[in-house]
Amino acid sequence: MSEHILELKKISKSFSGVEVLHEVAFSLRPGEVHALLGENGAGKSTLVKIITGVHQPDHGEILLNGVPVHFNDTRESRKAGIAAIYQELSLFPDLDVAENIFVGRQPVTAGGRIDWKKLYKEAEQLLSSLGVHLDMKQKARSLSIAQQQMVEIARAISINARILIMDEPTSSLTLNEVAELFRLVRRLREDGTAIIFISHRLEELFEIADRVTVFRDGSYIDTRSMKDISRDELIRLMVGRTISKLFPKQDVEAGDVILQVENLSRTGAFENISFELHKGEILGMAGLVGAGRTNVARAIFGVEPPTSGRILIEGRKVMITSSRKAKELGLAYVPEDRQLHGLIPAMSITSNISLTMLEDYAWRGWLRDEVERKAAYAGARQMEVRASHIWQNARELSGGNQQKVVLAKWLSTKPRILILDEPTRGIDVGAKAAVHALMSKLASEGMAILMISSELPEVLGMSDRVIVMREGRMTGHFTRAEATQEKIISAATQAATKGSIS
Repeated sequence: MSEHILELKKISKSFSGVEVLHEVAFSLRPGEVHALLGENGAGKSTLVKIITGVHQPDHGEILLNGVPVHFNDTRESRKAGIAAIYQELSLFPDLDVAENIFVGRQPVTAGGRIDWKKLYKEAEQLLSSLGVHLDMKQKARSLSIAQQQMVEIARAISINARILIMDEPTSSLTLNEVAELFRLVRRLREDGTAIIFISHRLEELFEIADRVTVFRDGSYIDTRSMKDISRDELIRLMVGRTISKLFPKQDVEAGDVILQVENLSRTGAFENISFELHKGEILGMAGLVGAGRTNVARAIFGVEPPTSGRILIEGRKVMITSSRKAKELGLAYVPEDRQLHGLIPAMSITSNISLTMLEDYAWRGWLRDEVERKAAYAGARQMEVRASHIWQNARELSGGNQQKVVLAKWLSTKPRILILDEPTRGIDVGAKAAVHALMSKLASEGMAILMISSELPEVLGMSDRVIVMREGRMTGHFTRAEATQEKIISAATQAATKGSIS
């Protein structure tokens, strides 16, 4: 009997003649949390899709409990006890909790009808066994992201999954929700479930993972015990070099105030938000998911205009009622959800970058293709977008490169004020370092940056000042020297904490 529940040997996979996996290896033991780590584009997603039967390998062997297997589709992998929970959750929003758990596998009566009483009873027993308590008849669309994940996990357990793949499961969770998820992961591990855990947040891996396997550029690099490796060594294995400065913040003397927000409110979202943003400054906005930070950013950019309060640019009161007006005033906004609000995935890199400047590239109502292409190429080159060509569809890019396309799109407008909402969510450490370096460079050139981030190291490492929000209100304001992780967490979870305002 093999000590491994799952083994992959010399797995290779190519798409359109481009090899994305080259003879990679991976092994998983029963009752372990095994982290799969690598930069965006390293091949992690392709490997997961091979394990789950979405893709079939060109070469190599998959063994389940020591026996060679071949999955032609996802149904065969699920039947073998493999389930995956992806970053983009797959619940049916108009079905309730119990229906989502047993969708397609509902218990039936002798007459062939759905046995609703049994369905709700078994769903409740399943969630209770995991220590989770939800209303079985609550619609999925009304659940939080964390609750939706619990339902996905329950669905996986309901098919007797012994291998569970979790792809960036904490990217949209609060600190408390992450702690609850980790409690559940440990419970599953104790029950013998083998878990493949994919995350770009290295600190999480040291807390939850037993082993880690690193991929780079489609190749297997190494497998290590988490107890025997340091954070710096992990980064070196991932990117092939040492990143000495993940937060390359330059010291820049702040210029004049360019943006003033005074008592800004939007009914039901936030109230009485006031702050100033200087030229050449990076102002961090911290807080838990749901604190109202994104609502404030969208209000400033005119997507969701405020119901009261004032916005002033260079001392002049402005009325920003649309994103077009915001752009005319020199604002740019890189949204939190790049897939939904930042990109049109089915369009090319060129078309995405040029979206904000189409009027400038047109003549007598016709788009000048050559002008558009040159501008898009310059933007993609500035951001070091890694792609086969600039006509490649955005959906085919890694998360880090998609984020670079969104940045290139907005930087092409030559903004004076840049709002970045979770600028490095879901991208690897190498791409993070590149985005941070760009932010520091832009600030040194006089651009004013408002950065919303849920990652405390990023807030502390890149901000000149930090403001904190909780439940739609400002609860803290700190200089770079004053800001600490403890102060920010306290302000984000408790009553207002005052720092000096400068």
